[in-house]
Amino acid sequence: MVGVGDQAPDFTLPSTAGPLRLSDLWRDRRVVLAFYIEDGTPGCSQELRQLMAEYETIRAAGAEVVAVSADSLESHQAFCAALGGCPFPLVSDPELVAARLYDVVGEDGKRSRRAVFVIDRGGRIIHQIPWYQPESAAQFLEIFEALGVT
Repeated sequence: MVGVGDQAPDFTLPSTAGPLRLSDLWRDRRVVLAFYIEDGTPGCSQELRQLMAEYETIRAAGAEVVAVSADSLESHQAFCAALGGCPFPLVSDPELVAARLYDVVGEDGKRSRRAVFVIDRGGRIIHQIPWYQPESAAQFLEIFEALGVT
C-alpha cells in the first residue's frame, strides 16, 4: 500500500485529454489524483463538482487535477457533458491498473473506491485520503491544506 512519503506509482492510461502519463504532470506541477467509483452516481458527481468548482484555486496553487474511474472514455465524455464540461482529464481505468497501484480497488473488485492523493512535484505523495467522502467538508479542506491554500 502506498502512503504519505512514498514515491507515487506512475501509469499511462487513456483520458478525455488523450493518453495521460501521470509522471508527465508531476514534473511541472503538483497533482490532485482523485479516484471515484462510477460516472453519474450521486456521490461521484458531487466529488467531481467540488473539484470543478475549485479548479482555478487548485491551478493557482500550482496543481493539476486528474480523476480516475473504471468507466470507458465514452462514459466519461457523457458524464462531463452532463456536468457542463470538465476542465481536467478523466482517466479510463477499466482494468484497474491505477486503482491497483494505489490500492484503491473497491470491495466488488470491479471499480475503484473514492480516494484522493496529493502528489508533489517529483512524484512524492504528500497527502492521502484513503476513503474520501464528498459530503465531508473537512476532507475537502485537507486537499487545500496539502497544497498550502488556507
